[in-house]
Amino acid sequence: MIAILFDVIGMSEEKFAEVHARLGAAGQAAPDGRVDHIGYLVGDQVKVVDVWESAEKFEAFGAVLIPILHELGIDPGEPQISPVALHQVG
Repeated sequence: MIAILFDVIGMSEEKFAEVHARLGAAGQAAPDGRVDHIGYLVGDQVKVVDVWESAEKFEAFGAVLIPILHELGIDPGEPQISPVALHQVG
């Protein structure tokens, strides 16, 4: 498993919701291989942390996500990818 921190630039709460709406319309509301997805606020900007089963599944999802971000004027930045040391639920 990998954790990915997205220090995106230009993603307000409204744009975050629009990204999710467009992903849903593309059949990617719950993409294969994504274990967790968290959006959190830093000031008025949304940042994102995901946990994925593998880099390959994340890359496949990126082919859908990145064009949506660009259409909305969101800079995805350079994601920080790290192995997951521990994953607990509940």
